Formats: sequence, structure tokens, C-alpha cells
Amino acid sequence: MPLNKEIQPGDNDELTRERLQATFDTQQMAAALWGSDLARKRRELAKKVDKLTVLHDSKDMSFMTREEKLSENARKVVQMFAHVADIVEDPSDDAEMFHLSSNAIGHEGHPFGVHFVMFIPALKAQADDEQREKWLMPALGLQLIGTYAQTELGHGTNLRALETMATFDKATDEFVIHTPTVTALKWWPGSLGKSSNHAVVSANLIIDGKSYGHHNFMVQIRDENTHKPLKGITVGDIGPKMAYNASDNGFLGFDHHRIPRRNMLMRHAKVDKNGVYTKPPHAKIGYSAMVHVRSVMIGHQGMFLGSASTIAIRYSLVRRQGEIKEGSGEVKILDYQTQQHRLFPQLARAYVFMFAGKEVRELYQKVLSDMEKGETTLLADLHALTSGLKSVVTHLCVAGMEQCRMACGGHGYSRASGIPEIWGVAVGGCTYEGENMVMLLQLARYLMKAVKETKKGKSLGRLVDYLLLPQDRHSLIGRVPQGEYGPHLAAFEHIARRQIFKVADELTKLQDKGMSKEIAWQKKAVELQRAARLHTRFYLAACFHRKVQSVVDGRIREALADLYHLHLNYELLDMVNYALEDAYLKADQVDFIREDMYRLLETIRPNAISLVDAFEFSDRELRSVLGRRDGHVYENLYKWAKESELNRADVLPYFDKYLKPMMLAARQRSNI
Repeated sequence: MPLNKEIQPGDNDELTRERLQATFDTQQMAAALWGSDLARKRRELAKKVDKLTVLHDSKDMSFMTREEKLSENARKVVQMFAHVADIVEDPSDDAEMFHLSSNAIGHEGHPFGVHFVMFIPALKAQADDEQREKWLMPALGLQLIGTYAQTELGHGTNLRALETMATFDKATDEFVIHTPTVTALKWWPGSLGKSSNHAVVSANLIIDGKSYGHHNFMVQIRDENTHKPLKGITVGDIGPKMAYNASDNGFLGFDHHRIPRRNMLMRHAKVDKNGVYTKPPHAKIGYSAMVHVRSVMIGHQGMFLGSASTIAIRYSLVRRQGEIKEGSGEVKILDYQTQQHRLFPQLARAYVFMFAGKEVRELYQKVLSDMEKGETTLLADLHALTSGLKSVVTHLCVAGMEQCRMACGGHGYSRASGIPEIWGVAVGGCTYEGENMVMLLQLARYLMKAVKETKKGKSLGRLVDYLLLPQDRHSLIGRVPQGEYGPHLAAFEHIARRQIFKVADELTKLQDKGMSKEIAWQKKAVELQRAARLHTRFYLAACFHRKVQSVVDGRIREALADLYHLHLNYELLDMVNYALEDAYLKADQVDFIREDMYRLLETIRPNAISLVDAFEFSDRELRSVLGRRDGHVYENLYKWAKESELNRADVLPYFDKYLKPMMLAARQRSNI
């Protein structure tokens, strides 16, 4: 039996021949990616959705208006929950539910998107037991639709500057929620514009004229029966976006809207009826919802890049263009080294982003468990880690997806490829849940604090333990037996450590000259974000290493090791200037890294389609003509184009109204 389990009768012959070259079992690789239990559930779930026609698109979403998209996905999400017990083994499993949503609805959003990703996690993490009983159970039971309203028109990442106010009125035991300026309008929350009737609202807590910073409040924003906005509340949709247009991202304003005191989420911070404030045990404990989203984002971004890689690699095995050897006939474009160099490093990144996502989600669950016991030690570590990962992964994911789009040539620009929509959804991740540069600087603050502890002989946490280790002056890359990659990982460590200590020393020198801490930080902001970026890329490489080492099956480990080694070479070449500055690497070692990378491109080439098939993305999930599992691209591309709304009539009104009169007039003038 073939090792690649995606082979089916009637497939494109080219893809079948490629799949027969697999050196590993694709379902076992899927188990390495997802976990064996989830991989099985994903396969079974996709088959069930295929058979359930009420979950299928009424027509291609590319040819729908925004209102049609909102209506279509509302219809499907209602049907999805109506049949969830027949499709999903465990509806409380976020991974299963995300896979169901991806297959049934796609990536463009639906009314319950933020409800499950942010609204419910915020209630779980920040509502006390009584509040959970009041709101969490109805939310889980879909008796209400919630969103998470934090970002404002004038402020996003800078939470300290949020303008929305929640002023405590002791006389009535209520909070007065108010939007004092236009810039204080909540802006961007998904599902807010037209779908949600409740929101967790971040507002600046005011008691007796004193500000206690931003806190979260449960606010009903629409009547549960009429769905009309409540008195004192202005709410609506912010308009079309680059993508994700089946989501009604919205704006929200308050005109002295009153809510009960107990609507403040009080698991950690509290306000009693006398206005006495009890602060939370950790300053960043209110960030738990954001940390949760960032931890989930990392794996999802890996899936987006994996989807784009799947589309581009499959299409590159169907598309023939040009000759390598004159007279030998046109070749598959994946046979060109330039195409391999474009795509295989993106495939490796997709794998490591997914592995990192799983590792971070497990760490988040531990932090959540610790918080239930009042322990917050790991929260700062996780906040710093997810800040860096969120920034680096989203940036590299979008850059990689653009390579995948261009690798598909002109057809990659068509919505039929599926890449424009996935790219449009993924690129939003560079700015939502924290703007990327700000996120890097948040991690940099953590790293500078770690340097201070290191100089005292202490460690701030296991994520920065390597700062205490002794440094080698020169790399051993190319100086050890062929096939040993320990020196490559050591180079990541060296580059990150050197940049971190270098910028820390530069900050100290500026402050020793009398410059304030804040101005010194501004002067070195670019170098600080570089330190954060390099630290994060070292973490990713180390995560990939841990995953490869944990795999028992020899054939799976060998295929993963090829991707891992390619990742090390490709990423090191991207960062090589840092290693050349202090002569840690020499020119001949850089040449060694480059040639080894080219060797690995050839090694990976026969397994390329099997490595993307191992993601086991269904056609319904990919929504791509170019990336179809069966490889029948061209006939289906033509079929897709004929569905365009512009092809419903041979002649459209604009021709008779504008173009025809112009041409007739031009002809008449030419006959004079």
C-alpha cells in the first residue's frame, strides 16, 4: 500500500507519480503534526462535512457581496451547531471546533468567531464563580453572542491610554460606562458590528476621581429579542477590509451607560459596594485573554502558511513551464531550484510554527491552571514569549505566503488560487492583538530585565537560561562530521545572546552619560527589536529541534530532520550578518551553509507533495482551484471563472451606456 494516503483513483497522473515517491506514511506525519487522536478526528470530521450538504456553500464566496457573505456564514454556523453532536466527538475541544469551522465556513469569519476565541476565554479567566454561573454557561450554550471590545479608534496596543471610562457611582452601586471622545470609540472587535448582543469591554476604572487603569466589564449592548442597541449605546460595522469580509468588525460607543457593579469581572481585581479596590495578584493578569489569543494565533498562522505551501507545491507539480535541457520538453516548475528555494523554506516554517503553537498552548494551559491556584510566576514569561512569537511568526508567515503566491505565477493573483483570501486573513495578524513592533519591544523589556539578573548570576526563567551559558568565540559549522547540526543551533543561540547583551550594554552607556532611561530606549529601539526577533527565532529553531528529537518513527524523524536542517541553514543565511560582525562565522562556513541548503532542496524534492499532504487540509478547507487534492486544475479553473457574476449576461449595461456611444461617435468623426 502506498505510503502517501492521499492517492485516489482518477487523480492527475502527475500528482499520483509524485505521491508514490513518499518515503514516509503521510498519516503518521499528520499524527506528528496534530497528535494522533486529533489527526484521526480531523479526517473523520472532514468526511462528515463533505456529506452534510447544509454546510456547503450555496455559491463560491468570491462572487458574494459582504451582506451575502454575512448571511451565508450565519446560516452555516447555525447549521454547524445544530449538527455538531453528529460531527465532533468533543465540542469543548477548541482544535476540533476550529477544524469544523475551517471546513464548513472557511477563514472569512462568522458571528461566533470572537465569541469562542476571546469572549469565553475572558470569562473563564477573569470572571469569578458567581459571574461564571451567570454568563459563562449561557455563552457556552449559545444563548447569547459575545465579543471582546478593547481596541479603540485612537488607541490599540497602548492599553494605558484607553479612553473609555467606567466610573463607579457609590449611590447606585453601578458603573457608568462612557465614551468621552470620538477616538474613544471601540473599533475593530469582530462580530461586534451586527452580530453580538454582549461584550467584554475594556475601560479605565475610575473611583472617586482616581484612575486604576484598564479593567474588563461585561456589558449587554443589544436587546436580546429585538437586537436593537440599548439606550446610550451606539454600535455598527466599520466597513469592508482587505479580507475577512464575512466578519462584521464593529465600532461601539457609550453615552453614560449604566451597568451593575458586579458586571466588572472580579476573579482577580475587585471593587466592593463602598468603592474599595482590591488589585490583582499580578499586574498583567488582565492580559490573559490576549495571551490566549496570541498562543492560538501562532499555530493558526502556521496553518495559513501550510495551506499556502500546499497550494503552491501541488500547483508547481501540475504546471509545466520552460525547459531545463533544450529539446527535453517542458518541466514541472518545482524542478527549478529557484522554485524549491522559494517554497521549501516556507514549508519548513509552517511545520515549526505549528509545533511552536502546540508547545505554547500547552504552556498557556499550565499558566491558566497555576492562576486558578493563585500562582502567576509563569505569566510574565508567557506574555513575553507570546509577544515575540506573535510578531515574528505573523511577519514571516505573511512574507512566506507572498512567496507562495508569486510561485504560482499569474494564477496566484486570482482568488481562484485561494491564497489572496488566506493571505488577507493572515496579514491582519501583524496588527491585531498587538502591533508587531510594540510586541517586540515588550519582549525586549523582558530580555533587558533578564540581562540584569544574568549579571547577578541568576536566571529570570527557563526561556532565557541560555544567557547564563559560556560563549564560544567561533562556530564549529563545517568543522564537525557531515550531518551534525548541533553547531547550527549553537549559532542561533550565539547570535541572539550577542545582540541581547550588546544592546543592553549600549543602553547602559547612554544612561551613564546622563541620558534618561526613556530617551535611551528610544535611541536603541531598532536594536532592541532586533534582539527580540533573534531571541524568538532561536526559540523557534530550538522548538523544531525538540520536536525532531521526540519522534520515535525513523522515517518520520528523517523527513522532519530534512526540513529542520533546511530551516537552520535558510534562517542562518538570513541572519548571517550578525555572526560575521564578531567573526563567529567565517566566509567559508557561510559557503558551507549555503551549499548544504542547496543539497537539502534536492533531498526534500521527492517528498515535497507528501510533506504538504501530511497537513491533511481538505479541499473544502483550502478553497483553492490551484491546490486541489486531485490536481485537476485547468478544467476547474475554467469552470470557476464561468461562475463570475459578470458572465451572467453577454453584454452588461455599462457597454451600452458608456462604451458604445463613445465608439459610435469616434467612427462618425472618422467618416467626416
